[in-house]
Amino acid sequence: MIDYEQFLQIRHLHDQKGLKPSQIADKMGIDPRTALRWVAAKKFIPRQSPARQSKLDPFKNEIIRMLDFHPYTAAQIFERIREKGFGGGYTIVKDYLTKIRPKKKPAYLTLSFAPGECAQVDWGSYGSVTVGDTHRKLSFFVMVLCYSRMMYVEFTVSQTMEHFLGCHQRAFDFFGGCVQKVMVDNLKSAVLQRIVGKGPVLNPRYLDFAGHYGFTIAPCNVGKGNEKGRVENAVGYVKKNFLAGLEIPHFDALNPAARYWLDTVANVRKHGTTHERPVDQLPKEMLTPLPSNIFDIATVSQVRASSQFRIVLDTNRYSVPAVYAGVLLTLKTYPDRLCIYHDNKLIARHARSYDRRQDLEDPDHPKPLLARRKKAREQKIYMRFLSISPKAESYYRQIEQRRMNPHHHITRIVALSDIYGQDAVCQAMEDAFVFQAFSSEYIANILEQRLRIREEAAPLQLTRSQDLLELRIEHPDLSIYDIKDTKGDDQ
Repeated sequence: MIDYEQFLQIRHLHDQKGLKPSQIADKMGIDPRTALRWVAAKKFIPRQSPARQSKLDPFKNEIIRMLDFHPYTAAQIFERIREKGFGGGYTIVKDYLTKIRPKKKPAYLTLSFAPGECAQVDWGSYGSVTVGDTHRKLSFFVMVLCYSRMMYVEFTVSQTMEHFLGCHQRAFDFFGGCVQKVMVDNLKSAVLQRIVGKGPVLNPRYLDFAGHYGFTIAPCNVGKGNEKGRVENAVGYVKKNFLAGLEIPHFDALNPAARYWLDTVANVRKHGTTHERPVDQLPKEMLTPLPSNIFDIATVSQVRASSQFRIVLDTNRYSVPAVYAGVLLTLKTYPDRLCIYHDNKLIARHARSYDRRQDLEDPDHPKPLLARRKKAREQKIYMRFLSISPKAESYYRQIEQRRMNPHHHITRIVALSDIYGQDAVCQAMEDAFVFQAFSSEYIANILEQRLRIREEAAPLQLTRSQDLLELRIEHPDLSIYDIKDTKGDDQ
């Protein structure tokens, strides 16, 4: 028996390709008679198999009546219908009961909470989101006050401890106080281990946080998510009513949008169970005041700076001052920043990046290294300057005494030695002492003047008479000296 797709393929090979039924059978791997039959058929009519009669059919109504009277087991029903003439096996009876027996639904108690008694928290996940040039898994933290159903939502791209505690802090600030206990699932941020016959081993960081804010931690039993049904429903509500169909251009746009949704939709709607608006019920919550000092939620770890004075967190590289290259440091990781310490002294601080493989450098961190390199270059130039002349050191002292920038001048003088040669500069320096001229400009001027000096021209030697100049000089008239000055005589 072929399906509709195979029928279309047979028709295509016959009508469009011009293949014979035998050729179609070879190409498709089917029986030639099947190909011949469907080539002749004008449309696809699936073969209807006649319904098979089951030995259990005469007893099905009786089985249903028995189950309505009492929840008999398959073995009990098998024995009873066999007494009435059933000739089939046990398996067919068991399979039939699996189909018709009503499924048992677990019963749950409806938990009631006093105002300010409890809050429930949980994480939700929803695909991925663009962060910089990469994509990260999108998570969201939900806290619900059990009495008023007031909800807080915050989106993150990580579920680490600093994010978990930070979301708690901002949720308490949003509600304006803290509850007596917080119900959580068995995530590692709250429960480290479950030991049979003993209480759960709680995360010490979460215990410290709970002690600071004055609430107790109430972990749910393993596999009993229904125990925190309020927040479970809230997670589904966020997905269906906020995230479904939402275009997320960038992660930075999510939390402002979520806060607007909380204020205009989630917390002002009439709740399906309480038939009250959560925002109206919030004033009835008897929340405890928040402590005046803020709990440090940072995750603390030890890291060693690389030779490029970098530490690595989540594939991103962050700089520290160059003097701490290769040194073991203390890293405090917050959701929004990194603080790096050495011997309890803050040496670096960076905004945390959730992009990947980024190199983040503080412009001040490489300055000591660059200064050392500059000093090394200056020392090398100074040594070259001293090699020019025995009087180079004295010349340097004279430059210093005149409150000039000595390094600037000796750098230029070394450059002049590359242009004019070391001997020429040495001689110029000797002359500069004579003239008491101490600067690179004087040395450059002396070198330039020396290039302009030319040797005196030799007498002109003429070897041929025709080369002589033929000059005609008129005889001078000396009579002018015999003329008397009549004016002078008159006087």
